[in-house]
Amino acid sequence: MAEISSGQAFLLTRRSRPYKLLSRPAPPRPQIEVMLRIASRTPDHGKLEPWRFVVIEEAALRRIAKQARDAAARLGVDPDKAAHAYEITPFAIAVIESPVESDKVPPIEQSYSAGAVCLALLNAALAGGWGANWLSGAVSHEARFASEAFGVQAHERIAGIIHMGTVRQTPPDRPRPDLNAKTRWMRQ
Repeated sequence: MAEISSGQAFLLTRRSRPYKLLSRPAPPRPQIEVMLRIASRTPDHGKLEPWRFVVIEEAALRRIAKQARDAAARLGVDPDKAAHAYEITPFAIAVIESPVESDKVPPIEQSYSAGAVCLALLNAALAGGWGANWLSGAVSHEARFASEAFGVQAHERIAGIIHMGTVRQTPPDRPRPDLNAKTRWMRQ
């Protein structure tokens, strides 16, 4: 077996924590700022920074929960399910995909960058010892909800909402992909 670095060991064992297990305290502002710096170091073709952050403290999450219930009613989805994460987690950061006009960088690459920011932010929280989960849900893709709850503009969309908090128990790991079934080696 190949030698594994400490960073690789973390990534091999990293595990999102179910949002239902996230409780107070939330990360303090200095740690949040470090996580944001880490997430902003994501791959970004053309240095366009086609994303932005919305930091959401507990009181704002509770307000967003009501907006999620209203959006769920408009969409015909379960309001309890749509609002639950906003009602019980102590903190979140929304990553907003904010594409930039470019002749060189296609929109899909900008979407990939926003998704990479979500994963980097999630891993930064987990590496810092916090529980974290990347969520979105059906209502987050509804333009009215995204605009009213997060200030998303017409050209933007929510890439993900990273809920964070303290976790006092670690759930068992889930089954992982069969890499042999998912990998093709090309030698020539």
